[in-house]
Amino acid sequence: RNALVHLGAEVVTASTPDQLDSAEKIVLPGVGAFGAGINALRETGFEAPIIQAAKAGTPLLGICLGMQYLFDSSDEMGDHRGLGLLPGRVTRFPKNSLKVPHMGWNQFHIKQQNPLLDGITDGAYAYFVHSYYVEASEPSDVLATTDYGIDYASVVARGNIYGIQPHPEKSQAVGLRILKNFVEMK
Repeated sequence: RNALVHLGAEVVTASTPDQLDSAEKIVLPGVGAFGAGINALRETGFEAPIIQAAKAGTPLLGICLGMQYLFDSSDEMGDHRGLGLLPGRVTRFPKNSLKVPHMGWNQFHIKQQNPLLDGITDGAYAYFVHSYYVEASEPSDVLATTDYGIDYASVVARGNIYGIQPHPEKSQAVGLRILKNFVEMK
């Protein structure tokens, strides 16, 4: 919120689902675990309006867990259905020598250009905090990957639907640029 305000965006934190009806753009943040978070979206009545807005063409940006919500399902805290706006699944990082959660600075490996990534160079660093990652079913939805023992989708897009795994508010100039790109999209 503070980063968006800093960029000059008019920000309304929706407290009721009907507030999304007039939104020019929607940012879907996420903190915590998939199961609890997606259930909270459903219980508070936000699921259907988010899906309707995205299908109607309203630009939607999912951040961190918010990006993961965009996909079909997750196995975090059991098996949970996501918003189904992008095909794919969210799953836990494999057990290997790397610490989970993936926490700290890591790089984007840009796979395709998109206005969301204008001004972001291949190899740019962003700040990550997550234990689960997206396995996107459609390679064409993946704008950038990040290597943490495996290459996984860290920036995704399809039409008006966007998602970024790192925290832009903690990613300094790179994160602010991504948010600015989203805010300035037509």
